[in-house]
Amino acid sequence: MSAEPNTPRGANSVEMPAPTVAPLVLSVGIALAAIGVATNLAFSVVGFVLFVAGLGLWIGQLLPGRGHVEEPLVDAPLRARPIAAAPGAVEHIRPGMPGYRLRLPERLHPISAGIKGGIAGGLVMPLPAIIYCMARGYRIWLPVNLLAGMVLPGVEGLNLEELQQFNTTLFAFGLGIHVCVSLILGLIYGVLMPMLPRIPKPLAWGALLMPALWTAASFVGLGVANPAVRAMVDWPWFVVSQFIFGLAAASVFMAWERRGPIVAGLVGGVAGGILMSMPAVLWSLLTRHGAWYPINLLAALVVRHPGEITVAQLEPYNPDWLATAIVTHGVLSLGFGLAFAIVLPLVPRIAAPLLWGGLVMPLLWTASSYGMMGIVNPALQENVDWPWFVASQFVFGVVAAIVIVRSEQITVAPAGSGPDRRIR
Repeated sequence: MSAEPNTPRGANSVEMPAPTVAPLVLSVGIALAAIGVATNLAFSVVGFVLFVAGLGLWIGQLLPGRGHVEEPLVDAPLRARPIAAAPGAVEHIRPGMPGYRLRLPERLHPISAGIKGGIAGGLVMPLPAIIYCMARGYRIWLPVNLLAGMVLPGVEGLNLEELQQFNTTLFAFGLGIHVCVSLILGLIYGVLMPMLPRIPKPLAWGALLMPALWTAASFVGLGVANPAVRAMVDWPWFVVSQFIFGLAAASVFMAWERRGPIVAGLVGGVAGGILMSMPAVLWSLLTRHGAWYPINLLAALVVRHPGEITVAQLEPYNPDWLATAIVTHGVLSLGFGLAFAIVLPLVPRIAAPLLWGGLVMPLLWTASSYGMMGIVNPALQENVDWPWFVASQFVFGVVAAIVIVRSEQITVAPAGSGPDRRIR
């Protein structure tokens, strides 16, 4: 709690609440206590301690003579002049006039645009799944049967060979899920698109390009160096980490751009590299692998290990792997930050609808599929190749965005009775 300044009380000062971190500490404590109920008792213990500390700070602020400071007013010549009343009248806004109970957004897409976008995206998004099956030697029924496993119990008992066979029931459920989710997400996106804000160019490419580059490089690198380790990576969490890296690197880049793009890119890479490790460590703690598991996984990207690496070997502390992971992480962070600074001036601005379609749709669809599959059939999560799954949703979002953007827009007239006047 900040100390109260020795300022005089009177007409030249005003009493203001003193700044305090008590509400923030209290809310964090409550959140950690609730998280501990579902995860680990340690979170609840830490949350209770923070709750007591925050509550004590807040109560202390409410005691008599505390919790307020006297802020001096500016000099009299600098104060705003009093508002002088002037007789007269202003023009009243009548029903039908622009600005009368205006409804935002002023222009929107019809429901049919969202339906068309959902249908188009739903027709195109299976292409990455088909390419994946052909590249891995699987039959095309595998993704359909895995999709049906989101709602049908018992599918987790099927082995990989059985999941590749055509099954009428699984095909019907998979097709139904695909059609329903495509239409629902298309409608949601059609409604949201006119209200979504524009995003600065560095932030747009950072949120879109960095996760794609880093995930692709890691996926391919692990496949070449240690294919067995690639199966141990939780790819949805991995993509979230890269997403945070891209946002952090782009935000720092915009703040430091005046000092030169190279410096801004390197500093952004350092900031993104530090922040992106937080989701990985959080995921590792929640899954009880320990804090060293993601570090050792990163080291396994470049370290050769005799024989097949097991999960138990990746959980304990290993000083050699820690040093390797730090160097690898630093090189990749600086390299991607530098590449971002060099490539950014050469790439065009991303249209806001395409960006939101490429980001929001994969997040919504992947999160819902991952969550439902984790509840109904947790075992099926291991059979889904999540990077390819995210790629399919990315294709859906971009195609749906293109279709919706190219559709017509309806002008929303002001509410109320009166002449129907369009707002340009």
